[in-house]
This record gives sequence, structure tokens and C-alpha cells, in this order.
Amino acid sequence: MKYVIILITLLSFALIGYGFYVQEEDLVMGNKCIGFGTVGLFLVAMPLFLIKHSRGKKMKDYMLTEENIKKMRMDSSEKPENQ
Repeated sequence: MKYVIILITLLSFALIGYGFYVQEEDLVMGNKCIGFGTVGLFLVAMPLFLIKHSRGKKMKDYMLTEENIKKMRMDSSEKPENQ
């Protein structure tokens, strides 16, 4: 999965770069390459990366709930004033 994400990311950046290179000669083709590269980067590679790295983690730990707010307030009150 790691190598698939890296491959998609590199291909997307290459497609964006190629789109900017070709854009001077063929505007429509350049814009399509830039668009497909952006879609590959943000709608394919980013979700795959997030799925891979968030697997096995509790989403409740990252949500702002009353319990987490109380923990943050208790942690800040325990710290010394000079920090």
C-alpha cells in the first residue's frame, strides 16, 4: 500500500509538471493534465494515505468532546505559570 501511494503521488506530480510544460503549445491538453494530476493527488493519494495511517486509531481521541475539554483544562492548570 505504501508503494502504491508513493507511485500515485509521483505520477500526479509528474502529470502536473507535464501539464505546465505542454500548456504553452496545447492549452487544452495542458489543462487536462494539470487537472488529472490534481485529482490524482487530492482525491486518490490523500484518502489512501489517510486510510493507511488512521487504521487502528480511535477517532474519539481526536474529537473535541466534553471529556477531552476537561482533560485539556486540567492539564493546563497543572503546568507552572512560567511556561
